[in-house]
Amino acid sequence: MNTVINIPGGGKWSGVISRGKTIKFTATEDGANLSLLLYSAADTAERYNMPDTLKAQHTSHLTKGNVLMSDNGRVLASIIDDSLGWHDTISGYISRRLVDERYGKTTYQEYRNDWHRSGEENFAVELFRNGMTVRDLVPVVNLFSKVYCTEDGNMHYVLEHAKKGDFIVLRTEMDVLVITSNTPNPLNPSTKYPTVPIKMEVTAAAPVGEDDHCLNYCPENRRAFVNTWDYTTLTIGGMK
Repeated sequence: MNTVINIPGGGKWSGVISRGKTIKFTATEDGANLSLLLYSAADTAERYNMPDTLKAQHTSHLTKGNVLMSDNGRVLASIIDDSLGWHDTISGYISRRLVDERYGKTTYQEYRNDWHRSGEENFAVELFRNGMTVRDLVPVVNLFSKVYCTEDGNMHYVLEHAKKGDFIVLRTEMDVLVITSNTPNPLNPSTKYPTVPIKMEVTAAAPVGEDDHCLNYCPENRRAFVNTWDYTTLTIGGMK
């Protein structure tokens, strides 16, 4: 059975998705950005670890073949398909202060559902709903955005990176709590608040085989998968 969730511009979503699922995020218009957090559903103290994910895979961005590692050296989710080739890991989520400075101050009382939301507030709300606080905020992955650094140390946002129809597909390797915020990348220079809806589809995934691209992407990935399978065997008595 397929589950389809539509995340409107400025919107947010959170929920537990069991292992062995695919999550396909699709941009419905040009210029999308979806900030993503991942936590182990069994123990939210284990969560996506940006430094370990990047250094283990020798990269500063994510694409097909990469995995999102936890701070316990396990794979929360892997990227099994991707139309873009680059998703931002380093620029973080947008704050309320930056939203007000860039797009103008708005309030719910005046604008109702058209007010300009921030990633900071969206994540705070969804974390609270799942028994956590802002102390549990960690670096996010900004799906659909491209940010790179030059030798002078400056970060650069690439305009028009994501087009309508672009997608990324994650496969859950553990039961995960997924938290999303459909809010602008903090480095997006646009002065008009972006409001691109994102379609999220959850389906059953095929088993991980020995020829799996993510498993064989690098030796560090295989070790992380083995750690995950061992953990799964010990906790719920199953394999892969």
